[in-house]
Formats: sequence, structure tokens, C-alpha cells
Amino acid sequence: MRSNFIIGILLVVLGIFTLSYEHFTYKTEEKVLEIGSLKATVEKEKSVPRSVIYVLGGAAIAVGLIWILRNNKKTN
Repeated sequence: MRSNFIIGILLVVLGIFTLSYEHFTYKTEEKVLEIGSLKATVEKEKSVPRSVIYVLGGAAIAVGLIWILRNNKKTN
């Protein structure tokens, strides 16, 4: 039962960290030109919309709290 409590706490902490993070960016590499053995690529930086970050953070907090409360009721 102790491990379930730890998992719930980790989910809540992860959710709080996610909500406090302003933006999340990642890079992709796209092929622009390919002629024979000559290849040209462009590296583009993209970002995840804030709404997605907020939804994932809120969901992690909610699932973590439900996980803690559900497992707390089983032990009592």
C-alpha cells in the first residue's frame, strides 16, 4: 500500500511541475531537397500549446489525488 501512496504523490508533484512550466519546445528535422546523394534538411523548432500542458498537468494532479484517496480508504 505504501507504493501506491508514493505513486500518487509523484503524480501530484509531476502535475504541479507541469502547470508551472511556461512552454515545452522540441525540434524536428525536415527534408527540403534531395538530388541524388545531395540532401538538404531544415531544423524547425515547434512548441506544445499551453492548453495541452494545462490539461495534462491538471489530469496528473487529479489522478494522483484520486489514487491517494482511493488507496487511503482501503487501508482504513
